[in-house]
Amino acid sequence: MQSIRPIVFFIPISILCAAVAWSLKDSAGFFAFANALNSTILDGFGSLFAYAVFGFLLSCIWIYISPIGKIKIGGKEAVPMLSRWNWFAITLCTTIATGILFWSMAEPMFHLYDSGNRGLEAQSDAARQFSLISLFMHWTLSPYAIYTIASLAFALSIYNLGKDISLSGPLSVLFGQIPQYITDILDALILISLVMGMAASMGTGLLMLAGGFGEITGVESSPLIMAIVALLIVTTVLISSITGLTKGIRILSDINIKYFFALALFILIFGPTAAIVSEGSRALVGYVEEIIPRSLLLGVADDRAWANDWTIFYWANWFAWAPVTAMFLGKIARGYTVRAFIIMNLILPSLFSIVWMSIFGVFSMSINDANDGILKHSLDTNGAESVAFAALEFLPLGGLLIASLLLLAFISYVTAADSNSEAIRMICQKQEGQDTDGESFSEDTESGNKLGVIIKTIWIGLIGIAAWVMVSHSGIDGVRMLSNLGGLPALFIIIMLNMVLLWLSLRPKLLKQ
Repeated sequence: MQSIRPIVFFIPISILCAAVAWSLKDSAGFFAFANALNSTILDGFGSLFAYAVFGFLLSCIWIYISPIGKIKIGGKEAVPMLSRWNWFAITLCTTIATGILFWSMAEPMFHLYDSGNRGLEAQSDAARQFSLISLFMHWTLSPYAIYTIASLAFALSIYNLGKDISLSGPLSVLFGQIPQYITDILDALILISLVMGMAASMGTGLLMLAGGFGEITGVESSPLIMAIVALLIVTTVLISSITGLTKGIRILSDINIKYFFALALFILIFGPTAAIVSEGSRALVGYVEEIIPRSLLLGVADDRAWANDWTIFYWANWFAWAPVTAMFLGKIARGYTVRAFIIMNLILPSLFSIVWMSIFGVFSMSINDANDGILKHSLDTNGAESVAFAALEFLPLGGLLIASLLLLAFISYVTAADSNSEAIRMICQKQEGQDTDGESFSEDTESGNKLGVIIKTIWIGLIGIAAWVMVSHSGIDGVRMLSNLGGLPALFIIIMLNMVLLWLSLRPKLLKQ
């Protein structure tokens, strides 16, 4: 226990345990407090979320074209840890978790009938385009800019500046040597954010997996079913994480991404192919035209109720994951240039999401329109988690596809949680013997370090409990609350990390090259 960082480890655990205990003892009082806090965050910081995300996207463009873009992470002699394929697979699977599966068919059912104050006729062509553009807005360049900025700041500070694997590492570039207690508090803060984000995403996974199980077996989703699913997820994450980066995460991500491509290709072939290509192309043009006003909440896009429910909710969730996830994404980037990093972490995932959302978004809306609003009825009757399964029933081999989607959702969350459990372990344990090449990153995990296993077991278990409590009591609203609560502290952290990168981009000679 001497190698545990007590502030980083015990303070977040105490807060999470207290919240879970309060919710179990007095659920009405706890959720009233959480709702009030959630509203305060949205009303007070919603605009800052939006402006910051757009600023990060501009920063990515600047860094790519600046002299820092040609610098290799780790220096000229640095050897890549991963092939480009494995790098892309791990990066994509770490960042999307179950969200892309859950929301790609469910989200359009909301927008198709409710466009905020835009006055669009439900199920009209304009409403379909609005739905697709919204999917692009929420799942492509803007959110990936959050991850890119944060993870690049860690990659350069660790590999090219020899800083600690801690939030204080990159921040010390701006502020100089940071006292240890401040470092511990900052790392505890980002750990709290990640736990909220992971719990929100696991909550989404629980809803989807429990709903899919009910679709196959006829057993109605219940807190007991979701508890069993949560236990299964937690157990699998722990088994995978104990095997280490070169075994667990790499194997899972490789399977996961191939599964993604196969499912998307199947829907493209057997779904409304012409509509997918046509509407997806038009929506892409519309997205390019609207990205600036939507990002800055200008004009009709400034419908705050709608923006809070959707755009700000998404930004908060991505922020919550970003700081700790960034440590992991920065870790695996050694040996590649900054420009290659931006392509791999911003451009390629965004292109994948554009194709994915076009395929599944158009597919779900076409099924809904051709069958008297059947998916909207499923949404209203059985919740957002039922939409994807109801849509897949209209395809050949529908039952097999539903089972496949369930397995893919399960693997997706396990892959993302696996990588983040390793990041949690890194910041909870004191670092010993780290060199500037980062070789010590994987030693503890791959040698089966007992303390690391204990840390992961505790955290993944608590995240599972928190996710189960929230979705059992509040469903998708519980997911939204967790996202917003976790995203606020991470917002300010990543703004500072963005400042670090901008400062370094003007002083590239400071970096090992």
